[in-house]
Amino acid sequence: MPASLEAESTLTARYQTTVPETVRRALRLGKRDKIRYSIRPSGEVVLTRAEIPEGDDPVLGAFLGFLTRDIARHPERLQAVDPGLVERLQALAGDVDIELDAALSADDE
Repeated sequence: MPASLEAESTLTARYQTTVPETVRRALRLGKRDKIRYSIRPSGEVVLTRAEIPEGDDPVLGAFLGFLTRDIARHPERLQAVDPGLVERLQALAGDVDIELDAALSADDE
C-alpha cells in the first residue's frame, strides 16, 4: 500500500484556513481554484479539486476576478457613467429588445 501524506492547518477565528502546500501540490491547486468537500457517513471528509463546469469561461472568470481585486484595491478610481454616454447608447440600441438574463450563443447571429 502506498504511503499516505498527512497535513494539518489551523482554523482562524473566522473559520478560515490555509490549504497546506503539500495538499495544493497534490491537487494542482492555484489561486482562485475551487475546492470540493465530500463528507462521508463515517465523518471522513474528502477534499478534491472542483472541476470547472462546462460552459464557464475561464478567461472571463479571470478577467472578472481581476476587476474585483482592482476595485477593492482602488475604489477611488470608480467613476459614474456619463449621462451623455448613456443617451448615446440608448439611441444606438433604439427599440431593440434585450433580455439581459438570456444565454449568449453563436447561433443568435
